[in-house]
This record gives sequence, structure tokens and C-alpha cells, in this order.
Amino acid sequence: MPRPKILLFFLAAFFAIALMVISPCSPCLAEQSDTAGEEPGEAVSTQEDIPAKEKESAIRRSERKERRIGDGVLSLSTHRQNYFLPFTYNSNPNRDTYGDAGENKPGNIEVKFQLSFKVLLWEKIFWDRGDLFFGYTQLSFWQLYDKKLSSPFRETNYEPEVFFKFDTDFNVLGLTNRFITFGFNHESNGKSGDLSRSWNRIFAVIAADHGNFAIALKPWYRIPEDKDDDDNRDIEKYMGYGELFGAYRWKGNVFSFLFRNNLRQNNRGAVELGWSYPITTNLRLYAQYFNGYGESLVDYDHSVNRIGFGVMLNDWL
Repeated sequence: MPRPKILLFFLAAFFAIALMVISPCSPCLAEQSDTAGEEPGEAVSTQEDIPAKEKESAIRRSERKERRIGDGVLSLSTHRQNYFLPFTYNSNPNRDTYGDAGENKPGNIEVKFQLSFKVLLWEKIFWDRGDLFFGYTQLSFWQLYDKKLSSPFRETNYEPEVFFKFDTDFNVLGLTNRFITFGFNHESNGKSGDLSRSWNRIFAVIAADHGNFAIALKPWYRIPEDKDDDDNRDIEKYMGYGELFGAYRWKGNVFSFLFRNNLRQNNRGAVELGWSYPITTNLRLYAQYFNGYGESLVDYDHSVNRIGFGVMLNDWL
């Protein structure tokens, strides 16, 4: 196990950089009243600035809470969850992929973290209801505790995307649809040889909410590749054609979920469950459980069973 000072130094450095990049550029009013619909210890907008019909909207409230630098075009804000899990345990690590040499195979315990942001490229298009964004998400798995191999980064997935986001406001099955997104997504792990993984997708996101509950459906279509260039040609058999994710906020707690299924007779899928709770204005406790296929690209065809604990900067709600 590494000396505690090494882990504490990295944790402090990671969040110092992340907060400089995606924390608010001006002070916000921190409210403590749950009766007003706000979470204790979080930076939020004043209630006077919130339209009456949107006070109970989970998605609109989440959009107002986004940590942002600047206003208008080229402003930078959070995108997906940003978190750091210094301890995760995987009971079924993917050792077969890394060759026959046992000393090169990953251990059960590793660090997992994600950094995600988006940049506004064009705003108020299509009757002032649409915006164009560039998004970037990076998910890393770090074998910090493996001193025999000098603590290598086992896998990092890089995911740039470009997407249109359209604000909506109509009711479906008791939920209010808040936005629809259309975009192009590339994901790869930057490796070569037998460990190389990548794919390109066209995707959409349909998001709705009711009170403190929000849910979103994300279908996608994989853009075909030449067989000679395709290093994961059967990825859809494991990752399927979309995912369902959502969250519920209750007294400062946020409970989140993500489900995938390949919708085939040979059934494969994945589930991710999360819980977070604010401990400071910019930081939340976070616990995550993942079971199934596709946690990372190198593990797209390997079933993972992982639980992790740490902190996060922003949750879905």
C-alpha cells in the first residue's frame, strides 16, 4: 500500500486543478433551507431569480447549479459527473486481456476518477431554444497500489463529443420533458495493438423530470467501420444500443442509477448505482457500485463487479 502522504497529495492536487477549471467565477449564495427545495451546503441561485413554475423542476435546478466560468459563447461548465474514488474494489478484474504474464495483470484495488466539462459554441439558435456544445469526458482507472509495476494507469477512456441541446416543455406519462439532445460522439482509449479500443456514435438524449426525480433515455447508433480497422466489432452485443439513467434528490442526498441492456436473447447489460451527499459547498461524499459489461472500453466484453468510495464535485441533480 502507498504511503498516505502520496495519496493525500494526489487527491489535493486533482481537486485543486478541477476547482480552478470548473468552480464558479463569482461567489454564490449558499442556502441551508430544505423547505425551499435547496440542499444544505450547496451554492445555488436565489429563489427570486427562479420562475415559479420551475421551482420544483429537478433538471432546471441542476442547470442553474452548474459550475461555470464565463457567460455566453465559449463559457465553460460541468458536463457529466466529476468525481474521485481513491479506493475501489473489483471482485472480477479483467486479467485475461493483459496477456500471459501474471505480473502485468491488474489487482482488485485501484483508483477510479472522471473529469467532464462542456463548452458553449453557439447559443440561442432554432427559435432561441437550442445551443451547440462541445463536451469532453475522461474516465481513468489507476493501479495506484501496485508498486511492483510503479503504479500504472491501467485504462483511460477519452470521449469528445459535439451536440445540440434543445429546451422543451411538454408532458409525457406524468413527467415534463425538459430537453432533447442530438450529437456525435467519439470514444477511444488511446492504446495500440491488442488493447486498442474505439467507436463512433450518433446519439440522442431525452430528459424529463417530476419534482425531485429526473430520468433520461440515451439511444445511440454506432457508425460502422471497416473490418480491418475495427478493434471491437462486437461491442454492441455487450453495450447495446443505449442507456437509461436518472437520479432522485432527497434532503441533500442524491441517489442515481444507470442501466444498459443489449436487448438480445443472449442477455448482457450493466447497472451503476450511486449515492452522494454534500459536505462542503463544492464537495460531496460519493459511493458508487457497478456491475456488468462496458465500465471501460477495454472491459466492454468483460463483466465487472466494483464498489468504490470517494468524493465528487457535481452530481446529476
